[in-house]
Amino acid sequence: MKLGDRIRSLREKEGLTQKALAQKLAIPHQNLSNYERNFRQPDYETLQKVADYYAVTTDFLLGRSKQPSQDVSIAFYDGPSYEDEDEKEFIEQQLQQYRKMKQRFKDQMNKS
Repeated sequence: MKLGDRIRSLREKEGLTQKALAQKLAIPHQNLSNYERNFRQPDYETLQKVADYYAVTTDFLLGRSKQPSQDVSIAFYDGPSYEDEDEKEFIEQQLQQYRKMKQRFKDQMNKS
C-alpha cells in the first residue's frame, strides 16, 4: 500500500471528505487529492501533520511499519504482556481512540 492509499484509508475510516481533512490539516484540497491519488508526495511538514492528526507514525504512513503507532516507553521494555490476541487488539484500539480524542481536544484548544 502506498502513502496516498494509507492517507485515503485513514480519512475514509473517519468518514471525512477530502475537503474536510484538507481544512483540518490547513492544506489545499487539491494537494490532498494529489497525495491520495499518488500523483504527488507531501513535504515533511504535511506528512507530519497527517501523522499527528491520525496519531500514527510517519513510518506507518510511508509503509515502513505495519504498526500505526508505537509508544516508545512500552517498546523500550519489549512491550506490554497480554493474556491473548483479543486483549492486545482491544487495548491497542482503546489507545488509538484516546490519542485521537486527545489530539482533537488539543486542536480545539488551539482554535480558541
